[in-house]
Amino acid sequence: MGVFSHDGTFTAAIPHLDYLKDLGVTAVEIMPVAQFPGNRNWGYDGVYPFAPQNSYGGPEGLRELVDACHGKGLAVILDVVYNHFGPEGNYLNDYGYYFTDRYRTPWGDAINFDGPHSDQVREYFIANALYWIHEYHFDALRLDAIDRIYDLGATHFLRALADEVHRHGQQLGRRIYLIAESDLNDVRLINPPEIGGYGVDAQWNDNLHHALHALLTGEKEGYYQDFGRFDHLVKAFTEGYVYSGQYSRYRSKRHGNSAKDRPPLQFVAFSQNHDQVGNRLHGDRLAAKLPLQKLLLAAGTVLLSPYLPLLFMGEEYGEKAPFNYFVSYGDNFLIEAVRKGRKEEFAAFAWAEEALDPQDPDTFMQSKLDLESSRRVNMPSSMPAIKSCWHYAGKFRHWVVSTGKT
Repeated sequence: MGVFSHDGTFTAAIPHLDYLKDLGVTAVEIMPVAQFPGNRNWGYDGVYPFAPQNSYGGPEGLRELVDACHGKGLAVILDVVYNHFGPEGNYLNDYGYYFTDRYRTPWGDAINFDGPHSDQVREYFIANALYWIHEYHFDALRLDAIDRIYDLGATHFLRALADEVHRHGQQLGRRIYLIAESDLNDVRLINPPEIGGYGVDAQWNDNLHHALHALLTGEKEGYYQDFGRFDHLVKAFTEGYVYSGQYSRYRSKRHGNSAKDRPPLQFVAFSQNHDQVGNRLHGDRLAAKLPLQKLLLAAGTVLLSPYLPLLFMGEEYGEKAPFNYFVSYGDNFLIEAVRKGRKEEFAAFAWAEEALDPQDPDTFMQSKLDLESSRRVNMPSSMPAIKSCWHYAGKFRHWVVSTGKT
């Protein structure tokens, strides 16, 4: 939210809704807004899950944005984080059994979803999901990294969450969707409860992204070493998961199971997103390195796939500004830990250069979009071609999240 407009607030996004509507967009997805330390962050360091970020405009600003989207016929999706809390300003452990040392996430202590006193913890997070639906009228929730939600109980937290969200949707006379991010390639996530699944409505298709990215760029480092052949993209188109039980070199083991029997509308397709761009050394977008023909190919591949297409902000006009990882912590020890952690994370990709400092305000400012310049007549001739591809293919595809129809 902070880089979408000059002011970086909820209400500052409202004047741009007509532009998104004209482009063919039918749903707006917002990265996490739970209160985090400082005034700039991706949102995944939230520590007060029921408090919309003050520097974005707080509760009233968020309500105004959601209402404005609905007034334009746009559905609204909120990214929520139920796998960890941010490290600074997190005091929940002083009030209850919210965390566990039985599991560990890359970002800190795991949430206690299956240990002693976990009933109340599960209720807390389910209440949070319902809060966004009832109080702010969100149409769907995107569940961050559910592979880091650890639950060995008889009824997985995700199943309980899906049951409650769908039940409340029925009571409200609305269809509320849950869309998960998952690295597991486990079809149980999106299988219906009748056949032993968790009942989550859809998931992001990272495998399609990796297959497409590896073909377009030729990159073979990190998790891209498992991709790069055209048949990988074919399988992503036909079955969802590319890895459905075969050996993964990146993981050094077999990975995944088959999702070929699931309908295409249960997968979200994309060629870029905040993770896949922002977790690169320089936060570089495809437009910063690929020629126009490949950018059009990427857009067409996503929009004309059988799946729900996701557009990363600025992608439609070939934005070249980076989308960097940025924070605004106050604890110097934590700031150094983040810098070190980013460096270690990049080692898997053999990126030798130094990354930008996430704490530096300029790292954040570099990521700001300039939507006004994207509409100027003197825009480079290649950019309208990309925008037109998204516009007309988007009109043809017409994704409507609020009804689930295509």
